[in-house]
Amino acid sequence: MTQAVIVTPEGFLKHWLGHRRLTRRVIEAFPEDQLFTFSAAEPMRPFGAMAWEIQQVSELTLNGMLTGEWTEPDWRKGTGTDRAELLREWDALTARLEQEFAKVSPEFFSQMHALPWGEMSGWDAAIYNIDNEIHHRGQGYVYLRALGTEPPAFYER
Repeated sequence: MTQAVIVTPEGFLKHWLGHRRLTRRVIEAFPEDQLFTFSAAEPMRPFGAMAWEIQQVSELTLNGMLTGEWTEPDWRKGTGTDRAELLREWDALTARLEQEFAKVSPEFFSQMHALPWGEMSGWDAAIYNIDNEIHHRGQGYVYLRALGTEPPAFYER
């Protein structure tokens, strides 16, 4: 019995890259002086801090996919307040994804992996990464609207 393939690795990469492009546009939409300072309410973080988290989780995920090693990031690293630095790191990781994702073994997705926050299949780890990005990007949309800025259309990935 053959199993139907719902999403190919190539299709998954295209989907992931679409989310990264959209989140990058959200980062760019913030007024320069608000990206790392504006928060809806305590204890919520500014979107710039959330964007750095997205970046770290995405890097952790790609590295885990390629090496099988899931080392917890140093969450204090990547908490800078320079949009240009964030976007440089963002673009560098996007380029890595485009170049290296093809090296991910298809078996990765069905295997179990020990991530810093628990054991899960490679598919669940990959989807968790995108879910985390969507969750925080949604917070960014709320912040942009509170600042009177129209966020990018969520469906234009």
